Amino acid sequence: MWGSDLMLDSVKNVSMADYELDEIDRKIVLATQAGLPLDAKPYHKVASEIGISTDEVMQRMQAMLSHGVIRRIGVVPNHYALGYKGNGMSVWDVPDDKIAELGEKIGALDNVSHCYHRPRHLPEWNYNLFAMVHGHDRDEVEQQVQQIAELLGDNDRGHTVLYSTRILKKTGLRLQDKQGK
Repeated sequence: MWGSDLMLDSVKNVSMADYELDEIDRKIVLATQAGLPLDAKPYHKVASEIGISTDEVMQRMQAMLSHGVIRRIGVVPNHYALGYKGNGMSVWDVPDDKIAELGEKIGALDNVSHCYHRPRHLPEWNYNLFAMVHGHDRDEVEQQVQQIAELLGDNDRGHTVLYSTRILKKTGLRLQDKQGK
């Protein structure tokens, strides 16, 4: 995946032989799985809540990242709250042998939050590159999609835009605390 679609995705399926989640790791996941605290020093706040040092929180989160227990940490903006209401998933038919190169270019654009390769489902669906484009309205998105088409040049063998009609909750797997919450 290219671009800036980053968030804390909690525990995913990993072999316990690779990494065993202990009680402190579990507390860290529970404290952060709905998002890091909105604080100037979020890791300090998590550390205080759990009763360990900030360094230990960061070391443990890094270990969980390294072992694939946590997939990524970062920002997931609410584009609607920021005034971007014309959000659309642009889908592109590009040459398969150029998809990594083209995905990197599109994912680096400021108005693209994420860009990724998806398999074609021929003959009904010939698109293999997806890029989420954000604009204040659909006209702005259409202009940005046209810029992507120009960037792709002859590599654009067809595209369309699928517009968002509602906001879906973006969450990964969540752990329950010991009380089942």
